[in-house]
Amino acid sequence: MFNLAIKNKNKNQQSLEQKMNSVRAGVLGSNDGILTVVGVLFSTAAATTDNFIILIAGFADLLACAFSMAAGEYASVSAQRETERAVVGSEQKRINTDKNYSRRIIIAGYVKRGVSQITAAKIANELIAKHEIVSVVYEKYTLKIGEYVNPWDAAISSLFSAGLGGIFPLAAMFFLPAGAKFVGTILATTLAVAITGSLSAILGKSDLRAAVVRNVVIGLITVAIHYYVGKLF
Repeated sequence: MFNLAIKNKNKNQQSLEQKMNSVRAGVLGSNDGILTVVGVLFSTAAATTDNFIILIAGFADLLACAFSMAAGEYASVSAQRETERAVVGSEQKRINTDKNYSRRIIIAGYVKRGVSQITAAKIANELIAKHEIVSVVYEKYTLKIGEYVNPWDAAISSLFSAGLGGIFPLAAMFFLPAGAKFVGTILATTLAVAITGSLSAILGKSDLRAAVVRNVVIGLITVAIHYYVGKLF
């Protein structure tokens, strides 16, 4: 019963980590969607006054960004999962052929951290009894088994989040009257990147104010750079 409870707890922890990674991917996707779309909108608007061209360029970039983010996230997570499988397979073979392999790895790791040999041996025995392969892989590679999301989940999360993020500046540019388009789009972008900055800070448990300010500054710099690139051409 005790071992079953430990296994269930580990599964729940892995599931939570997977969900958190999926959310993080979504937040990053939203941020990229916002910045790429507003960049294209402003560079195009600086080069032409044709609203149709501006909006088509922004919409095309929104789709391109969303699918690009999805493809990149799928490739990245797939590579991480393949690496995890390769490492787990290699370590499992060593465990199967050497009964003391796990103990040596775990004891050596804890001794390096300043734990006594006797205490390290006790910790190793307990970890091996509960989750041997997990402990060995983490000790050698600081790799947490099962922490990566499914590649398709990550891809879909990035696809929709990048698309939703890009809608903020695109909608402002589309719906606002001509005299307020630029200012309104800047304000919409500022609000959007402030939201993604605050979400990333909350998820990463970092300084909220610093994250928001950083994101807003980056967003405004992005707008300025793309605007003057458009003016140049």
